[in-house]
Amino acid sequence: MIPVALVFDVLDGRIARWRHAASPMGRELDSLADVVSFGVAPAAIAFAAGVNTPLDQAILLFFAGCGVSRLARYNVTAESLSAQKGKVEFFEGTPIPTSIVPLGVLMLAFHSGHLNRMTLLGVEWHLIALLFFVSGSLMISKTLRIPKP
Repeated sequence: MIPVALVFDVLDGRIARWRHAASPMGRELDSLADVVSFGVAPAAIAFAAGVNTPLDQAILLFFAGCGVSRLARYNVTAESLSAQKGKVEFFEGTPIPTSIVPLGVLMLAFHSGHLNRMTLLGVEWHLIALLFFVSGSLMISKTLRIPKP
């Protein structure tokens, strides 16, 4: 369902721009759907797939929290970022739909049987959790600017 959510996420933005109709309520609802589809769902899928040691759980919570933070920051700053040209020209941090990357890698690792635990300094965790940590960190980065189509 996450690829379907990605298609609808792209379509809702294009339709709103095509109709020249946008509202603060629509932006908030879009963000809520994005948090569920691209933040909470990938973390829940990772947990269900076995990425569930205590450190893994902390990383997955961090990842979902980064998604919430990233979208909240976008919603708060969108008006000031679009003040000059009437359109937001770049994303601060990676957009939340990029979370399909660690999820895709997780699915490949799971299906190939390479979802192995490792121990580092006496703490068990999965290497794939590091990818979720990096993805979450990139979402909240203020220095990374990605042009918005």
